[in-house]
Amino acid sequence: MAKTLRVGMIGYRFMGKAHSNAWRQVAHFFPLKAHIEMHTICGRDAHGVNTARAQLGWQNASHDWREVVENPLIDIVDINTPNDSHAEIAIAAAKAGKNILCEKPLAMDVKQCQAMLAAAEKSKVVHMVCHNYRRIPAIAQAKKMIAEGALGKIFHYHARYAQDWIVDPEFPLVWRLQKNVSGSGAHGDINAHIIDLARYLVGEFTEVNGLMHTFITERPLPDDAGKGQGLGAKAARKLGKVTVDDAAMFMGRFENGALANLEATRFALGRKNHISVEINGSKGSLYFDFEDMNRLKFFDNTNLPDRQGFKDILVTQPNGTHPYFGHWWPPGHIIGYEHTFVHTVADFVNACVDRKSVQPTFEDGLKNQRVLEAVEKSAKTGKWTKV
Repeated sequence: MAKTLRVGMIGYRFMGKAHSNAWRQVAHFFPLKAHIEMHTICGRDAHGVNTARAQLGWQNASHDWREVVENPLIDIVDINTPNDSHAEIAIAAAKAGKNILCEKPLAMDVKQCQAMLAAAEKSKVVHMVCHNYRRIPAIAQAKKMIAEGALGKIFHYHARYAQDWIVDPEFPLVWRLQKNVSGSGAHGDINAHIIDLARYLVGEFTEVNGLMHTFITERPLPDDAGKGQGLGAKAARKLGKVTVDDAAMFMGRFENGALANLEATRFALGRKNHISVEINGSKGSLYFDFEDMNRLKFFDNTNLPDRQGFKDILVTQPNGTHPYFGHWWPPGHIIGYEHTFVHTVADFVNACVDRKSVQPTFEDGLKNQRVLEAVEKSAKTGKWTKV
């Protein structure tokens, strides 16, 4: 009989909903090696976490993450709190012998990432950072095709992650705009994703040349946001300093000689969660657009000249033809954002049972953080910086 793994999840808002849905759905679609019990959800606001417990399907609610980590019934700790608490919770969870799934970015800086990795390795627990976009079937298919040599020698990796949710200067100074809580702005929040995809699809970075910019330097404090419309209202409000970047971009070089061009911004009006990735090689090119996430475009230069052009691959074939999709629907019945978390949890659970490493690990989180910090250093100095 399969064992039961009990999950304690710390954090309950946006990522809490996405993770909860994954824990709730995964056993219905994937052949897991263990039963899953959604044991405890944790958050600081008593009313909020109790509401989330009932809505999202958890058995218990806690207001202290230490209770979750120290509970002998808990086997897995799932961390999706603000970035400044990742390290403390993960290190405590590792010392308590819990397997750990942690949201990205892994931590605030390289030093914290190193401490988290060391703690996890010392306790020999399974550790994973939740870069869910690796498990989009089209991205996993791109990885497969690159590994098979379909693109030949890689020349270019070009990626853009664009959102627009803070263009309005009246948007309040939330935690994601405060460096002491988030570590960085668009850079660590969304640039981290396309950095991770770069490492996953192409290889390790060797050096970077970055630019980071803040367009709106002051914003209303959350309690004052939206107050007053008349003359003098703005002056009467309490404003706080934005201490993170609104946009970040960088060029880079990979160990294999390929060149990189990445951009992340929260100031692209009309772009809600736009991710585009293009990879060019000696034999062909791949292009992916998250707004059409079930498709992958492939240019095959080995075709006859009169038959060349980008081929539209609908990545929805079952029976092992396309990654992950065989667990869902018949061909052409597309999936969405939430499914990427289900795929992540499925792989993580089976790794916990097998006591095997599952990518991306805390080591990947550390390597991503090294790139993030190298870009930030480059942006400050105006020079190319080694990773």
